[in-house]
Amino acid sequence: FNDTATTYIYTLSLHDALPISNADLEKMVDTSHEWIIERTGIVERRIAAPDEYTSHMGTKAAQRALESCGLKPEDIDLIIVATITPDTFTPSTSCYIQDALGAKNAAAFDISAACSGFLFAMKTAVQYIGTGQMKTALIIAAEKLSTVVNWEDRSTCVLFGDGAGAAVLQASTGEEGEGSVLATDIGSDGSLHDLLQIPGGGSRCPTTDRKSTRLNSSHANSSSAVFCLKKKGGGGGGGG
Repeated sequence: FNDTATTYIYTLSLHDALPISNADLEKMVDTSHEWIIERTGIVERRIAAPDEYTSHMGTKAAQRALESCGLKPEDIDLIIVATITPDTFTPSTSCYIQDALGAKNAAAFDISAACSGFLFAMKTAVQYIGTGQMKTALIIAAEKLSTVVNWEDRSTCVLFGDGAGAAVLQASTGEEGEGSVLATDIGSDGSLHDLLQIPGGGSRCPTTDRKSTRLNSSHANSSSAVFCLKKKGGGGGGGG
């Protein structure tokens, strides 16, 4: 078995959302368009509406992916959602999406691997398909990071926004011109766990009414190191 046994279709959820430009951030924190572009290449990010959750964006992306390849929700055997901003810790965001889609035949679970989440989901789905356990997998990466970003921290707030993407993977039929996953290589470096964290709500930092606002903010102890790791193509701490 190898990864070439899988074809895929990718789509992006272009949901209605509030655009936040670098010029907007200049009014919020001590930063500049040039500073952001030099370090990230980001010009604009989107912020979801207050009543639009991670599962809502993921569902929209999934529906477009299914439409793109002419499949029905009932055709899906597996749903994997990569997210670090789930609707709830339990049930999983994938279960909310499964219900919204009507994908009654699909097993569903989430994975948490931050920026690398989509790649981890793809690799996992490929294994299920390659071993013959599943025929059709729907993988989704969705985040509502605006809910955990500290908008007063210029080193991190410039990096994040909201959105979702989805892909359908199936075993290859061998037809000419068929796309495929040629190879994947994943890894992690857990020693970098303190570079970028969302500590609030976990068992190390249980959320309380008194602490919820502070503890649920994203927190970077060494943002410059994060930028350097991204430029080098590394930064797989905890998968992200």
